[in-house]
Amino acid sequence: MKFKTNIEYTMKNENIKSFDDKLQKGSGILGWIEKMGNKLPHPFWMFLWITIIVLIVSGIAAFFGVEATDPGTGQVVKAQNLLSGDGLRRFVEEMVTNFAHFAPLGLVLVMLMGVSVAEKSGMLTVMMRNLAFSVPRKIVLPVIFIIGACGNIGSDAGVVIVPPIAALIFMQMGLHPIAGLVAGYAGATAGFTANLLIAGTDVLMAGISTDVTSRIPGAGEVSATANWYFMIVSTVFLAIVGTFIVTKYTIPQTKRFSSGSFNVNETPKEHSLTPAEKIGLKHAGISAIAYIALIVLLAAPSWAPLRNQETGGLVPSPFLRGLVPILFFMFAIPGYFYGKAAGTIKKADDVVTFMGDGMKDLSGYIVLMLVVAQFINLFSWSRLDTIMAINGANFLESTGLTGPLMFILYMSLIAFINIFMGSGSAKWAIFAPVFIPMLLQLGYSPAFVQLMYRVGDPITNCISPLYVYFPLLIGWIRQYDKKVGIGTVISLLIPYSVILYIMWLILVFVWYWLNLPIGVGERIFI
Repeated sequence: MKFKTNIEYTMKNENIKSFDDKLQKGSGILGWIEKMGNKLPHPFWMFLWITIIVLIVSGIAAFFGVEATDPGTGQVVKAQNLLSGDGLRRFVEEMVTNFAHFAPLGLVLVMLMGVSVAEKSGMLTVMMRNLAFSVPRKIVLPVIFIIGACGNIGSDAGVVIVPPIAALIFMQMGLHPIAGLVAGYAGATAGFTANLLIAGTDVLMAGISTDVTSRIPGAGEVSATANWYFMIVSTVFLAIVGTFIVTKYTIPQTKRFSSGSFNVNETPKEHSLTPAEKIGLKHAGISAIAYIALIVLLAAPSWAPLRNQETGGLVPSPFLRGLVPILFFMFAIPGYFYGKAAGTIKKADDVVTFMGDGMKDLSGYIVLMLVVAQFINLFSWSRLDTIMAINGANFLESTGLTGPLMFILYMSLIAFINIFMGSGSAKWAIFAPVFIPMLLQLGYSPAFVQLMYRVGDPITNCISPLYVYFPLLIGWIRQYDKKVGIGTVISLLIPYSVILYIMWLILVFVWYWLNLPIGVGERIFI
């Protein structure tokens, strides 16, 4: 989604002239990655060719009887031939279903329709302008990363919301919006496992871990709070390191991009609200408070309908599973009341127009999702993703390594496989039955094994072209500069993936050497 603003974006000519030419063109390995990556075709054709490759490989793998034994269930997973009659029939029958039921597509459409009302009514622009001018940049940038990481409490909602809002904030600060998109996306994807709160990810991972430990005498249960202390500290470090990367690398790199319609001679040094904007914000604030109070009433009491009806808890619960529609109204309702009070919404039909305009901005993404949805499902049908993960786990187990070196290989292997197999729970269901018992025999707690998995799992999300939200990022970026290619985007994201991974490795080993508690009642050693 492209955010427009009445504060014009600036890029001072003198800054461009003084900007180092080598940095503008890119140098070293990142420059090479950018150059080669930009030779890739449009993502639509890229996914189409990858899908064709999967079809061919599935036929070859099935012909040679490629298989692997699932360590969790003991079942033999065999490669499925997608070029067979069964594969053809399944594809023809389910192609439309693959697209219509593709979860990320629905999430993106619903979320951005709500955001469209808040943005096109002018509310988001005014709010972000106030934030940019009233809060020191030293605080704004870390907060973007913290919000991005904590956005995983609503599953993938943070990946959809944070990047475009970060772009708007950057634009109001006189920085290129693409820098904001990259920073917001990196925080929400590479930092997906970190959080200040207990999220659905904690519950899901703990459930798989407990299923494994329940079959091991004396292993005990792994709770949702098993990694909480480590994840809280990780969130803080993510904010600090992410701010360093965006300041030292991303912002300077994006100065070479086109600024389009946002070019002016000066960056505004101050701002003031018009009477209409003040009234609009007042009405938006009142409506937001009323809505939040309603949600609290529906989720806070033990009898509340949005709590888990069996346990009475919030994790998991309809509240967490339903955060996308809850956030939709969180943007749409205040946006409507702002527009009515400020005069940007004249009639009710304007809301429909705003949502429709938001969908126009996503037309390219919707088309792309047609082929992405097919690739994801075909890759899953072939069982190649599962076989790859199982063989990776078996390889690591066969090395016989223990201690820090094994930890690094373990986390690195997970990070590599994550490029091809995005589902964190599916990979953990494969890795947990192998590594929890193995490391338990060496004295390491199941909670620590799970923690290391959570370090390696999300770190390559941001640089994987196969990640389902990567095309959405490309679409956002090209609304600001149509010449920016896939290679450029990946080269901007690689520093986040590499540096944040090093940060987490250091953090893991500091925790290991000091033997600090990693969560409520959990330590590294049993």
